Amino acid sequence: MSMSKSAQKLPLVHSELGAFGTDESRLYKRVASALIEELQSGRFAIGDKMPAERDLAVRMQVSRPVVREAMLALEVLGLIEVRLGAGTFVVRLPGESDEPRFNVSPFELLEARLVFEGEAAALAAVHITDEEIAGLEQLVAAIQEQNADQIAEENADMAFHMAIARATRNAAVEKTVEDLWLQRWSSPECNLLLEQARTANVLPVVDEHTAIVEALRSRKPQVARMAMRAHLDAVIKHLLFAVEKKALAEARRSVDSQRQRFGSVARI
Repeated sequence: MSMSKSAQKLPLVHSELGAFGTDESRLYKRVASALIEELQSGRFAIGDKMPAERDLAVRMQVSRPVVREAMLALEVLGLIEVRLGAGTFVVRLPGESDEPRFNVSPFELLEARLVFEGEAAALAAVHITDEEIAGLEQLVAAIQEQNADQIAEENADMAFHMAIARATRNAAVEKTVEDLWLQRWSSPECNLLLEQARTANVLPVVDEHTAIVEALRSRKPQVARMAMRAHLDAVIKHLLFAVEKKALAEARRSVDSQRQRFGSVARI
């Protein structure tokens, strides 16, 4: 029995990627370019299923977030399509002029937020007032309400993080955090991943935001820094794995449905 192209064992390409160096912050661009070259070479045809991200990560000797970012770049170009419960499929082959545009990627942005907002929380812990803490508690309640109503805009989440930035009493810090959030909404890759995350029912975690409020209430910079960094680190993990879990759940439901159907037929 012949194997489909997507099921064939693919060669390791870490020697190719090794020539690019080990700069993880830009590595996903090289992975995306390597995948485009594979599509151009005819390794995959339209309709073929792409290898799983974990398999690509092993083959290319990179981390899964790097592969996820590269795949998002290809998806933004309209070369591949993620189908829940089925996998990622080639929907268009690239022409010679097709190159990823490489906007700010979701994990680059989250890494920057982890750095800057962690320090913003530490500084805010020194200056924040009781009234501002009360305001943050109200925003946590608003996040919970938006989650319950499945509101996708996440306005309360942004307002929460901006309130902490303002509590630093530093206009430069506030402007930096605001710019990071604006980049979140303007990057096609970020918007695509957030859309996939919402489809997978990934929402802001209320308990994590509550922990940040309590850390700020302690007025201890290190505690506030750790709470914010723990929250943003968790966001990275949620975005990385939740869509995959959703796909697996869809696949299981499909299998269960087929099993019930054929079980019923067997009893006729």
